Amino acid sequence: MNNYKFNNKTFRLGSACILAALILNSCAPSKDLKEANTVLPEGYQETVITDSLNTVDLNWKAFFNDADLITLIDSALVNNQELNIILQKVNMSENEIQARKGEYLPFVNVGAAAEVEKVGRYTSQGANDANTDIRPGEEFPEPLPNYGVGVFASWELDVWKKLRNSKKEAVMEYLSTVEGKNFLVTNLISEIASSYYELQALDNKLAIIEQNLKLQNNGLKTIQLQKQAARATELGVQRLQAEVFKNQSERYAVMQEIVEIENKINFLLGRTPQHVNRRSEEFIERELDTMYTGIPSQLLSNRPDIRQAEYELEAAKLDIKVAKANFYPSFTIKAGVGFEAFNLKYLTASPESLIYNLVGDMVAPLINRNAIKAEYNNANARQVQAVFEYEKTILNAYIEVANELSNIENLQKSYNLKDQQVEALTKSIDITNKLFKSARADYMEVLLTQRDALESKMDLVETKKNQLLARVSMYRHLGGGWQN
Repeated sequence: MNNYKFNNKTFRLGSACILAALILNSCAPSKDLKEANTVLPEGYQETVITDSLNTVDLNWKAFFNDADLITLIDSALVNNQELNIILQKVNMSENEIQARKGEYLPFVNVGAAAEVEKVGRYTSQGANDANTDIRPGEEFPEPLPNYGVGVFASWELDVWKKLRNSKKEAVMEYLSTVEGKNFLVTNLISEIASSYYELQALDNKLAIIEQNLKLQNNGLKTIQLQKQAARATELGVQRLQAEVFKNQSERYAVMQEIVEIENKINFLLGRTPQHVNRRSEEFIERELDTMYTGIPSQLLSNRPDIRQAEYELEAAKLDIKVAKANFYPSFTIKAGVGFEAFNLKYLTASPESLIYNLVGDMVAPLINRNAIKAEYNNANARQVQAVFEYEKTILNAYIEVANELSNIENLQKSYNLKDQQVEALTKSIDITNKLFKSARADYMEVLLTQRDALESKMDLVETKKNQLLARVSMYRHLGGGWQN
């Protein structure tokens, strides 16, 4: 009969807890999640492109196809400090998953303790101890030592999946960090390749200046001879001499740029300043392969920054669930078993020194839940913010590709025209020099023709560099580089 009464009380207590939980559950606020708009146009231009062939499918080594550049990038992927820093962040995010996972598993601890206690004789405990004999004629020890050893466990029951959602959130944050690392790899490869092509362009500019100086020095010698023969004046000599000084000064400026770009590459490779190996002789003649952009929807899976924003959005959704679970009761079970005695020789005596306990707790917020409400509202605001970040990243990716596609087309048209300009001015230099030597053209015609030819060659090199940089940017905008 007594056993029946105990079970009945237990049943009523459990029913009351469940009822209270349901009441508190109904009092928890609820808001609709904002969904992200991921719809993109079918193509990047007015003409709809349905071809899914995408240059991003090429491994970066196959895309660049330059042994010196590949060596530089390989070194950077190992030694770049910023990349190594973010790799440690990835490791920390992975450790956070393990920490969150451990929170919804039972905690089991082992402990041992020793203490000495002296209580006042005129207290209830002291008076009782004074009147207690351990054995006939043997009083209770004073001061009283106490020794204990045992195993203790606690377990928070994850009824509302708060802890599991917290672990899933940590997984999303980890995946977001991995994509952040991938995005850094893409940008690092792009930055090294761009600097490499800038270096090659500077080498060609320096070579053009050297060639032009050779022509100008020859012209200067010619006009000096003409002056001696009274067929030219000192004015022509000084004007050509000034142009030589100008180009000599420009040569040193280009040499300084070469040093700075080399050291920029060295910094990205995590090494001290040194020569950067490259082959620049065939820079102008380099053929450019066709870029295939695929379809815009491929950006959602290829771009690491879009995937990172997507994982951040998923983490924000889980954060709302975690914040909402704070409105509900939490259930905890605590238990312990061990031995305790005032003398070490009694410590393992059983059952006299055996102790154990089992406790079940339920705690729920009842009054003044403002902090919980504020955190829940903040979680919802962060989710909306993550939606806008995701949409912004998608839109930015689409516009970057569309702009670069137009840039590549216009640069190709510009390069063709500049190539024709260089060819025409190169021919005019030969004609002008012949006329000048036969006194049928003055020094100003020689000077202006050489100056125009120099500028056109410099512009051609600059346009070729911009073409190569545009290809690198397009590869990065499409999401290439991070795949192994």
